[in-house]
Amino acid sequence: MNGYNMLELTFRDILRSINPLNDDWSIRFHIITEIRAIVESIESLRGATVEPFGSFASNLFTRWGDLDISIEVQNGSYISCPGKKHKQSLLGDVLRALRKKGSFRRLQFISNARVPILKLESNYNISIDISINNLSGQMKSKILFWINEIDGRFRDMVKEWAKAHHINDSKSGTLNSYSLSLLVVFHLQTLVPAILPPLKDIYPGNMMDDLTGVRAVAEKHIEDTCAVNINRIKSNKSRLINRSSLSVLFISFLAKVEDPFEQPANTARSVSSYQLRRISEAIQATYGLLASANQNQASLVSVLVGPHVSRIMTRTYMPPPIINQLTSRTPVSNHSRNGHKTAGPERKPTSVHSQQQSQKKRTDKHPNGTTKVPVNASTSHKQQVWRPRSEVD
Repeated sequence: MNGYNMLELTFRDILRSINPLNDDWSIRFHIITEIRAIVESIESLRGATVEPFGSFASNLFTRWGDLDISIEVQNGSYISCPGKKHKQSLLGDVLRALRKKGSFRRLQFISNARVPILKLESNYNISIDISINNLSGQMKSKILFWINEIDGRFRDMVKEWAKAHHINDSKSGTLNSYSLSLLVVFHLQTLVPAILPPLKDIYPGNMMDDLTGVRAVAEKHIEDTCAVNINRIKSNKSRLINRSSLSVLFISFLAKVEDPFEQPANTARSVSSYQLRRISEAIQATYGLLASANQNQASLVSVLVGPHVSRIMTRTYMPPPIINQLTSRTPVSNHSRNGHKTAGPERKPTSVHSQQQSQKKRTDKHPNGTTKVPVNASTSHKQQVWRPRSEVD
């Protein structure tokens, strides 16, 4: 067995170990429901909605991935942008309510951060970050979700490798998960033929400039624009096909960071010069091992993922099938536009989007007797939004 085949088999084993199962979806939806109930009990947040974003909403999370939540404070039908002091005050109210509830632990209020955040951990050992009115984070998560629909290989690269080398933690001066996602996007754009299109072909312009005015209108404009462009890209029969395997894509991985949806923005601004050297050394060391002739699965696993994944793989290991059966090893398969078959996780039948829609349709009674209906519920579009592939394939 040559080095590429061994690496490809190892990737498939890793993906089976880290991709979320039904229980992982259920747990996160349960946590969201818990936090929603707490927020609804807070007088200063009457009428607010609780909306997930980040890797969970973009379907890029792993079994132990954290959960990002935005508490959306309503300003009638218009997009609101509370000041930093107001956000600090609201998160302080949430902190007190969480302490009173007692079902979360390790509560930490990072009030002086550029974006104030409340960090906590659930009884399911899931780390949670709560912020206020993080609409840009929600929209970027949606766009990453749609990018993943263009080609499923996008979700299968890099993140666990970065964690294994301790370079996926912005608090310690390394890369945050969004920056890593953009690195992968850039790499898949620069291949010949390209796997992903220039992101301006998906959404031209500055998304932040367009998130103004009536929220439902602004969101619908962005979603409709992306849906039309992505459908056009996927249906383009003249588009050249890149059938590279994950092992080939990973070995050819290069690094560059730019946030195409919010200019000017440096998503890797927290990376220090010392940590930049560490990131470079991790890339070089990994490439050196993968290019070596002396490969076995144990050595590959040790450089690609952390010990927690290795332990799971050891417990669930089954002898690998022959190479030509590689694509039939996972219970769910997803066909990308380029014909490459990708390993898919078990999907939770209920999608993030449908959970949000259910929340947004509920009404909230105000002290003056009026009824407030959150207006940021998006309508159905040609693009099927936020639905797991198992529901749309």
